[in-house]
Amino acid sequence: MSGVHPQVPPVDRHYCLVCSSCGTRYEDDGLVLDCARPHEPAFLRTEYDAPFTGPFGTGLFRYGAALPVARTFPGVPGPAVHHATRLGRLLGLDRLWVAFNGHWPERGAELPTCTFKDLEAYTVLGRLPAEPPTLVIPSAGNTAAAFAWAATRHRVPCLIVVPAPALDGMRFPGPLDPCVRIVVLDGSATYSDTIACAELLSALPGHHAEGGARNVGRRDGLGTVMLAAADAIGRLPQTYVQAVGSGTGALGAHEAARRVRVDGEPLPRLMMCQNAPFAPLFEAWHGTGTAPADREHEPLARELTNRRPPFAVRGGVREALTESGGDVLRVDNGSALAAMALFEETEGIDIEPGAGVAVAALAEAARTGRIARDELVLLNITGGGRARQARDLTLVPAEPWLRVPWPGGQNGPRLVAELVARQLSYTPAGAAS
Repeated sequence: MSGVHPQVPPVDRHYCLVCSSCGTRYEDDGLVLDCARPHEPAFLRTEYDAPFTGPFGTGLFRYGAALPVARTFPGVPGPAVHHATRLGRLLGLDRLWVAFNGHWPERGAELPTCTFKDLEAYTVLGRLPAEPPTLVIPSAGNTAAAFAWAATRHRVPCLIVVPAPALDGMRFPGPLDPCVRIVVLDGSATYSDTIACAELLSALPGHHAEGGARNVGRRDGLGTVMLAAADAIGRLPQTYVQAVGSGTGALGAHEAARRVRVDGEPLPRLMMCQNAPFAPLFEAWHGTGTAPADREHEPLARELTNRRPPFAVRGGVREALTESGGDVLRVDNGSALAAMALFEETEGIDIEPGAGVAVAALAEAARTGRIARDELVLLNITGGGRARQARDLTLVPAEPWLRVPWPGGQNGPRLVAELVARQLSYTPAGAAS
């Protein structure tokens, strides 16, 4: 590939990385997260050697030609898409399709940890070099579960940092491999606290930040929801509805739509949904244009509580909303609970709180006319079937590698990082001497 910036050794890959700000192109070693040139914060995006012509095979890696991977893994399920006629009728929508990501065998949905985070975990692992460093991953729960199980199956070293409540949802078909180390922050620690700790831990020798939304593997892996929908429906939807914390999944869907749309086909309108009282993307989009400062919050959907979403970054949420003509919606806890019950009653499967937020926001948008009755709508159920999976399978609770009392305060992340580093016989960057 001519003109590729020579930052990393060339690898036999079918794509390159392109900076959303300056256009610099990079060959990928599976670990690159940022552009090396000085400018405003900007996402890298993938540019594939050949246009995506359609899926081949089964499961997640049937979309391998549109995934930034150097290897694939057998038997990894993909999204399951169906025409939700009964739910659509109740919501006043004639053409409602659902992408179900979770455990629902009758629909062909068999994601092992019951959320679409499985899609990003396997794609990120498939992007890694042959001998990867230990990935450091902060999580509110669902991402942790997905990476823990995928890394266990394929023996990829990971250091995962979670707040204590996240352990409740971390149950697996078998025990985790010792290469997966889970650090639990006990006490009042939040998702944002895990992110701050992970930033310090990623500086340890032999460790590397997984990268979150900056990782093209995450965005393109989650974008397979849009690819699966286009395959099932025969075209792109007009409107795409998803609950968001950081907005990574919606960004992935938007980027996937840009790659596969035919000439003249409009991009799906992104409808991102958040859970009041904590809705930083809603406030940024409808308010000052910047994410608000930290504040207390008690949303039902804990997985949506990202305090630092990539709103203003080049290639980020604001640009995707603007380009697609989209919007950010918010609903309260009561509406989300009612929507969870409605979905289970009509579709016959339980869904996660985040998915309930999306259903509730869709119902309100349809009721108020923000989404027309005849619009072709794709609703991304980002997680579901957890209760069904618990009935179908014997699950093993995750065992933490280390539990740390959260000290709080500005020095909390540094103190935790020092304790973890001592357990690993390292000294993290920035630690006190």
